[in-house]
Amino acid sequence: MRYGSVTAVDNVSFTVEAGKLVTLLGPSGCGKTTTLRMIAGLEIASDGQILIGGQDVTRLSAADRDVSMVFQSYALFPHMSVLENAAYGPTVKGLGKEKSREMALDKLALVGLKGFENRYPSELSGGQQQRVAVARALVLEPQVLLFDEPLSNLDAKLRRRVREEIRELQQDLNLTVAYVTHDQEEALAVSDKIIVMSNAKIAQQGAPRALYEEPANAFVADFIGDANLIDVTVTAVVDGRADVAIGPASVSLPARGLGPGPAKVAIRPESLLLSGQVGQSSLPGTISKCAYLGNHLDIMVETPVGELFVIQYGHHAMLEPGTPVSLSFAGSGVTLIPPA
Repeated sequence: MRYGSVTAVDNVSFTVEAGKLVTLLGPSGCGKTTTLRMIAGLEIASDGQILIGGQDVTRLSAADRDVSMVFQSYALFPHMSVLENAAYGPTVKGLGKEKSREMALDKLALVGLKGFENRYPSELSGGQQQRVAVARALVLEPQVLLFDEPLSNLDAKLRRRVREEIRELQQDLNLTVAYVTHDQEEALAVSDKIIVMSNAKIAQQGAPRALYEEPANAFVADFIGDANLIDVTVTAVVDGRADVAIGPASVSLPARGLGPGPAKVAIRPESLLLSGQVGQSSLPGTISKCAYLGNHLDIMVETPVGELFVIQYGHHAMLEPGTPVSLSFAGSGVTLIPPA
């Protein structure tokens, strides 16, 4: 997708399998919403092809594509009741008042809004408005359902509940969904596949766990969850395993195609384990900050390889700045990053 000399979506290619939820994830301005709007037909691709169910829809208008979109703002009509909002699609398509009403009632029951038909959007909570928007999108039973940042208007607690509802609905109804968000936790929670975008291109795509545990580059490692990115040296590689020097500590990691020499390693904060014992595979350190966050502590530790972020789950005592500690590495969450 080009706007004059600016390429907003650059040679992006992916497949959403029927019955799966695929998330486009990335920071603001990376091209994810533009990609979604191209699928919807709200933007016409400058180049390339868009196929839905094997049919080329690249040049078709939004009305001629078998897709429905749930917008960030829900875009509900404030002067219409819940039932009228849900029945809007079939009414406009000329399916008759009775048929439209029947289809809308069916989908409202499906999203748990039976009994709310005569209310107006202003009389609903954010989560209920979200479900009206989903019912309205589902009423014509589209081949593909599109979500654009659907939870960004909700508070944190409601966001978790509604994302669970969306995932449940998608799985129960076997819906094919393309979903856009900039929230990594949301993407990890709802997706069958995540496509991480950066600067109008795909940085990496795959299952949530694969992206978290085996990021393709430093951008993905840092964007999906927190990661300490450290310059290290691969001292030897034997049978696909690399001996890695992390400051004075030495660890063995999957080589991921790297040979001996300088490299980077991504360490998840929960994969750094605090103890008082210093050994060959541990880093000496000093506590610089410690914050209590209810179910865990956020800790900053000054080490020979720089300041590292550590998360300690469970009810541990607060650690005073200046306390000497030793950091060892968990069996997972420590990954070599292929060079850019």
